Amino acid sequence: MHPVDTAPHTVCPSAPSEQQWAEQPVVARLWRANFIESQHRGAWVLADTSGAVVDGEGDWNQAVFPRSATKSLQALPLLESGAAERFGWTDDELALALASHHAEPMHVQRVLALLERHGLRVDNLQCGSQAPMNSKARRELLLAGVRPTAAHNNCSGKHTGFLALARHLGADVERYLDPHSPGQLLVRAAVAQMSGVREHELHLGLDGCSAPTFHLPLVRLATALARVANPEGLEPPRKFACLRLARAVERFPELIGASTQSLCSDLARVTGGRLFPKLGTEAVYVVGIRGAGLGLAVKIDDGAYRAMNALVLDVLERTGHLSRAESDALSEWRAGPVKNWAGLEVGRLEVVRS
Repeated sequence: MHPVDTAPHTVCPSAPSEQQWAEQPVVARLWRANFIESQHRGAWVLADTSGAVVDGEGDWNQAVFPRSATKSLQALPLLESGAAERFGWTDDELALALASHHAEPMHVQRVLALLERHGLRVDNLQCGSQAPMNSKARRELLLAGVRPTAAHNNCSGKHTGFLALARHLGADVERYLDPHSPGQLLVRAAVAQMSGVREHELHLGLDGCSAPTFHLPLVRLATALARVANPEGLEPPRKFACLRLARAVERFPELIGASTQSLCSDLARVTGGRLFPKLGTEAVYVVGIRGAGLGLAVKIDDGAYRAMNALVLDVLERTGHLSRAESDALSEWRAGPVKNWAGLEVGRLEVVRS
């Protein structure tokens, strides 16, 4: 039983600690006029549910902050505690709990409806106000003279899930992000158990949405996603929770990201939910591969999404987890020619294979 600390919480150290960052290999290059213009270093790893490495490149034992890539792990207590059942969370709403959404009306309206059902207000969300990531939604707010709220934050679905968990546990909703609060202790335990990292070794940071984020080796992140997507060996309550989350993504891929310009939504939609994907800020990406017992985790050192997107597609293709037809349907995310505003081809992005 963990004691509940009533003091104001902080998860950031007062000074940076010394950390040895691995010299990762170059995984992507941008060419212009037959010269390298930029290059990106990083690592990727494909692991199974036991934690065994199947394939990879770079130092996959390097610890990273997965940020939003752990949302499926953070949502497990919402289901396992009985909160989702008690408050009637449907599959589309569970998809929102996993989302880094673009604040289209279909996202924001569901968040507002959930808050009202739980007797809460937008002011209870502690993720901060954020302008919609979707350009049309952002423009419509601007033309209407409406300021964005925390409901427009791309993490508002996750935070609504945290609030529902706090309500169910009878905890103080004002402290729902405190790492020592009952809900966050359950979240931390779930992340530790699914990744195989011992709780006392699971160091915390503060995410962009003010929630705790976890520092763990890339290979442990891949293992956790393998287990979420292939929960057959888990205890019944957790297995059921994972299956519900997978069904939510399969049925409502547009709610985990967007109707357009979202690799997460496109991967889930094109593969019919066979791939269980999630983006994390600073170019972390995870994919649980359902039916294969595998999880993929990618980290681009400099946080470049163009390299991350291309590498994710390349790895899935070369390891046989995307069919040719599926890959063709996702061609906008591949490496390839780079064009300027006039439509002229001025260079190319390539994935570098070891």
